[in-house]
Amino acid sequence: MALTQRMELRQGQTLAMTPQLQQAIKLLTLTNLELREFVEQELEANPMLESADGAGESLVSEERVTVVPEPTAPAGADPWTASGLGAGSSAGGRSLGRGRDNFDDDRSSEDTVAEEIDLRRHLTTQVGADLVDPTEHLIGLQLIEALDDSGYLAEDLGLVAERLGCPLAQVEATLAKLQQFDPPGIFARDLKECLAIQLRDRDRLDPAMQTLLDHLHLLAGRDRASLMKICGVDAEDLAQMTAEIRALNPKPASAFDRSAAVPITPDILLHRHPDGGWIVELNAETLPRVLVDRAYFTHVSHAAKDKSDRDYMTERYRAASWLVKSLHQRATTILRVATEIVRRQDAFLQHGVAHLKPLVRREIAATVELHESTVSRAATGKFMATPRGIFELRYFFGAGLADTTGGDTHAAEAVRSRLRALIEAEAPGAVLSDDTLVTLLRREGIEIARRTVAKYRESMKISSSTQRRREKSL
Repeated sequence: MALTQRMELRQGQTLAMTPQLQQAIKLLTLTNLELREFVEQELEANPMLESADGAGESLVSEERVTVVPEPTAPAGADPWTASGLGAGSSAGGRSLGRGRDNFDDDRSSEDTVAEEIDLRRHLTTQVGADLVDPTEHLIGLQLIEALDDSGYLAEDLGLVAERLGCPLAQVEATLAKLQQFDPPGIFARDLKECLAIQLRDRDRLDPAMQTLLDHLHLLAGRDRASLMKICGVDAEDLAQMTAEIRALNPKPASAFDRSAAVPITPDILLHRHPDGGWIVELNAETLPRVLVDRAYFTHVSHAAKDKSDRDYMTERYRAASWLVKSLHQRATTILRVATEIVRRQDAFLQHGVAHLKPLVRREIAATVELHESTVSRAATGKFMATPRGIFELRYFFGAGLADTTGGDTHAAEAVRSRLRALIEAEAPGAVLSDDTLVTLLRREGIEIARRTVAKYRESMKISSSTQRRREKSL
């Protein structure tokens, strides 16, 4: 067949993200600190933007949502209402609607911002990798926030347990796991425990060394004679033990950025409503205050004689207007997602971590009329201050198990908590097998398979029934 040249006209459709849409997606993924830095850079680069700090004007005017139970809700109806969200207006004069937003694109084209790893990020990464139990995960995050500048745990465990609504023993067990994290000595409650953790990490915490730690005041007073007698060692051994202790780090967080100990500034504030329910509002301290300087635009546009100058000013004005609109849209999107999370996780907020309900992003997306990827971006890196502590929004999500009676599903962490309680209550002569645990859980309305019980048990580092029977017979 002969090769020939010809011209053809074809039509097709492709999806392409505009620079404005890429910016909107990027803004939604930024944390409040990253957002503030980004806005400051834009203020320096765009003459059409001005800071509204101190001017009595803000990007979002005290936006909040009141989530209150209806006193006379009909059967089968949703017993919640959401009201009070002002639409607000940007500097461009266009109000933000409540329908689908412009973030609905499943692709992420934003560049990853390189950051130095601080202590909080370092520990949070380890929590995500090592604490697979969601209850322990939440406890671990709370204990991270309780660390002081030196890496010591500065909050009483009883208060943490009370705030989260979980047993003190579970908080203590989680702390024991956290004390195995890097850097060695982290999460100690005092100097003695900090040194003991590091010595245990080096496999050097023998009885003589433990006795020396119990008498650190004698070591500080250089009372070597008393220490040799109490520890049962000679002068050479005591000198070696003392050298090992002096080689340890009494401030395990000293190698990290000290700013890591600064508490997280939440994006969302949650308060009790006088009539029941919750008030969900944006934290005004985290909202950038920027406006489009219309007066300056009008002045320079009339003064500019060159067309290229006028085009530049027009382009900068449009960019400024779009930024203000995108910031407003970002804030409202986060508020909508947080409000729906609060509505669905009311039991956790009232009664504790064992009542955390199963929740997936798809459910939130369908309710607030956003794309699932938008919900994911809005929940990542955004924190909400609740009466039970400060939590990242994404930690309220998790799969669940069906109910045998056809009722509400059970959150996986709640099932793990119940499974742990059953095993801890078993008698030495009546160790529960996985099949027996399945039967007991199904009697309580939890539809669960034997392999799921085994998976949950292993994730909590609980031995098999055979191993537990052997251990309890010793």
